[in-house]
Amino acid sequence: MMNWLTGSSKQKMVEPDAAMPGRDSSPFPIAAKNAVLGTPLQGPWPDGTQVLYVAMGCFWGAEKKFWSLPGIVTTAVGYQGGFTPFPTYEETCTARTGHTETVLIAYDPAVISTYDLLKVFWENHDPTTLYRQGNDVGTQYRSAIYWTTPEQAEVIEATRAAYQGVLDSKGFDPISTEIAAAQDREFYYAEDYHQQYLYKVPHGYDCHASTGILLPALT
Repeated sequence: MMNWLTGSSKQKMVEPDAAMPGRDSSPFPIAAKNAVLGTPLQGPWPDGTQVLYVAMGCFWGAEKKFWSLPGIVTTAVGYQGGFTPFPTYEETCTARTGHTETVLIAYDPAVISTYDLLKVFWENHDPTTLYRQGNDVGTQYRSAIYWTTPEQAEVIEATRAAYQGVLDSKGFDPISTEIAAAQDREFYYAEDYHQQYLYKVPHGYDCHASTGILLPALT
């Protein structure tokens, strides 16, 4: 997704009372199944499935990082962290919804750990650049993690601290990743053509920044 966001106004979070009003329901149909995995995009999922939400720049390439991992039940992309209910992509691109492009990861924790998911997250974007990833500039590209269990929250904080320690030693800026409970940041599914985009368009736009730094193992 080429950069829609170039002005400095797109690099400032919109105030809640200035956000687009949105709507009461999705203005477009939500795909029933993940095009790669064939699993329900919105559930129901098997007992024991956990969900983690991550934002790490353009959600096309971000989603692809996760759907082929072992233990992944489904992935989906959407808008999260802002104020506008049921936004469209075009609305999100104005930076007037407050949302960031987010990947929903439903996974089996008996097969893949939260740490393993976060290793992919931290290592495949630059969490120190506020409102920017590579060529993509604006609040919709900010780094974020939205957790659904206290155990996830603990691992997130532990990995953030571990990664910051390594980044500090390499001269990077502080991590700017937003970390919050998903129950306080409602997720809105994106349009069907965004779902599993790089599976449908194998040579489509896939730009991700990276620090080149590996996440240390937790001790």
